Amino acid sequence: MTQEITIKKSTYNQILVGIVVLAVAFSFATGYMLGGSGSITGNVVAQQPQQPAAQQQPQQQQPSRVQVSVDDDPVIGSANAPLTIIEFSDYQCPFCQRFHQETWPQLKADYVDTGKVKFVYRDYPLPFHQNAEIAAEAANCAGEQGKYWEMHDELFAKGSGDGTGLDAASLKSYAAGLGLNAATFATCLDGSKYASEIQKDTADGSTAGVSGTPTFYIGTPSKSYTQIVGAVPYAVIKQTIDQELAA
Repeated sequence: MTQEITIKKSTYNQILVGIVVLAVAFSFATGYMLGGSGSITGNVVAQQPQQPAAQQQPQQQQPSRVQVSVDDDPVIGSANAPLTIIEFSDYQCPFCQRFHQETWPQLKADYVDTGKVKFVYRDYPLPFHQNAEIAAEAANCAGEQGKYWEMHDELFAKGSGDGTGLDAASLKSYAAGLGLNAATFATCLDGSKYASEIQKDTADGSTAGVSGTPTFYIGTPSKSYTQIVGAVPYAVIKQTIDQELAA
């Protein structure tokens, strides 16, 4: 009799454990399907790392063609050059600086100096670059005394992405080093003489589709322009120029 009772208790315990296990499993499955804390719609999936960019299939993006004005901004190169490049740029932008230090010299030697391209620089100071606009004004003030491109080169050579080297005192020092009339330059800079001109450049750039710097437009007024965004390698710009010249 005692043995029979023990067997029944053991069987009962096994049944009870089985019921508990089934209840827990059912609760978890229900919570999963309904979007509980362990569900596919919860934080687990949201926190999963994305596939590394190197493993993703690159998307081929066709360059867009747009119309954009050269305005009356500084130009370097032959007036009769068959092709125009318009750059919208920011003196405090590190990518713009990289372009002018690494790509511009070869571009100038191969296409501007040979009469194939004229290059137009338009200002697009980004709002979070505190000294970008005053640097642009300094270049325009230097242009009054025939030293626009000299100041342009100085700004990219000595300025930095955090604005160091582009404050008013530094700009006046560069002007003196370039042989500009210090008083005339200071009056121009301190009076923000070219602020409205720079604002017009920015507005024209936004209309043309500029959203960051540098942005380039390569083409002609009659055939429109191909837009290239970013400090791309020289080979990319060269390919586009050659295609435009061939067309």
